[in-house]
Amino acid sequence: MYTATIGQERYRFASLADLLAQASPARSGDRLAGIAAPSAAARVAAQFALADLPLPRFLDEAVVPYESDEVTRLIIDTHDAAAFAPVAHLTVGGLRDFLLSDAATTQTLAALAPGLTPEMAAAVSKLCRVQDLLVIAAKCRVVTRFRCTIGLPGTLAVRLQPNHPTDDPRGIAASILDGLLLGAGDATIGINPATDSAERTHTLLCLLDEIRSKLAIPTQSCVLSHVTTTLALIRRGAPVDLVFQSIGGTEAVNRSFGVSLALLEEAREAALALRRGTVGDNVMYFETGQGSALSARAHHGVDQQTLEARAHAVARRFAPLLVNTVVGFIGPEYLADGKEIIRAGLEDHFCGKLLGVPMGCDICHTNHAEADQDDLDTLLALLAAAGVNFVMGVPGGDDIMLGYQSTAFHDSVAMRELFGRRPAPEFETWLAAQGVFDDRGRIRPPGLPPRLRALLPAA
Repeated sequence: MYTATIGQERYRFASLADLLAQASPARSGDRLAGIAAPSAAARVAAQFALADLPLPRFLDEAVVPYESDEVTRLIIDTHDAAAFAPVAHLTVGGLRDFLLSDAATTQTLAALAPGLTPEMAAAVSKLCRVQDLLVIAAKCRVVTRFRCTIGLPGTLAVRLQPNHPTDDPRGIAASILDGLLLGAGDATIGINPATDSAERTHTLLCLLDEIRSKLAIPTQSCVLSHVTTTLALIRRGAPVDLVFQSIGGTEAVNRSFGVSLALLEEAREAALALRRGTVGDNVMYFETGQGSALSARAHHGVDQQTLEARAHAVARRFAPLLVNTVVGFIGPEYLADGKEIIRAGLEDHFCGKLLGVPMGCDICHTNHAEADQDDLDTLLALLAAAGVNFVMGVPGGDDIMLGYQSTAFHDSVAMRELFGRRPAPEFETWLAAQGVFDDRGRIRPPGLPPRLRALLPAA
């Protein structure tokens, strides 16, 4: 039992999970689950109680039982006590103060990451205002490598997302050309296939590999099929760069996705054995999103933001190249409007970076959410200021295959110019060689570079 007194009112919280849920900023998913604070006063009381909670408490009380959940076992069994030692004497509020202090340097936070559990990261995020989430995340740096280097200071990478409703190779090639001309594609060129058949996935993998090889693009490709489909294709000799999978923060939600920790490890080992990377061996690409556990009835009474942080702990185990919170994609049942989407995106980025995860964000909303382009622009600018590793690049910002709104190629151009961000260095060198960069390092192609004419659809 946890308690706090506000004025004459004494508030009680039955468990650590209850305390975390009631301390969360308001969002529709927690209300739908029946675990949100019943009032603003109760939320403040929970935040007071949470601020005074000693950090070691999170090692003693699991929000999802250790005996029945492999994600909890992963978190506890891999906890680095030596890395945790410098902050072990702190409360959650004390950790927030430390993270905002000059003592919390980029190097210090990198060393601390293995000592923090996702519940600790989620807890401290609940005490942070938006400004805090930006300032702390901007000090966290997570660098990964495959054919190019993602996450270096002063860079902003873009996943080029050339989805097509029928997986038409001509339409996909046209979208890739559009993205490359605007400097997108260094994070990955990644297709969400219209169907998850092995044959379609293999065709798309070969298409992407042919384009990358023909143009000598220093990037990595990915077809976002289920991990079992990709694993089977690796065994058949398909040109797989990155293994993709959606993941969640409990064993039950991962089971609903058809995966386990053992399966993810098997896929990672298979991809590593291909040795396709040139500058590194980060071969996994994960996507997460607040609300997935609740939609699968696998949330165990835990708030969706804490479960999102637990998904980041799953990702951390497999040393991924990219982790992407698809904030706003699941729908307004979980994040109702622009305000909730913005807050959730900043929390997800903050928690992931604090845990040592290479976080990107699909800054998006469904067409029936109370959100618009201004909300996406706001979140994009805030995340760029906070040092997000990568964002999406979708033709026109409108994914006509998945049916949702995201960020366009032009948006990343604007953010790079506004904040002085550059593409991944290997990719930037390639862009300059194609004439896509001008002599001031800006994306200003004077025309269609000759080598890229190969991507034009046949007449």
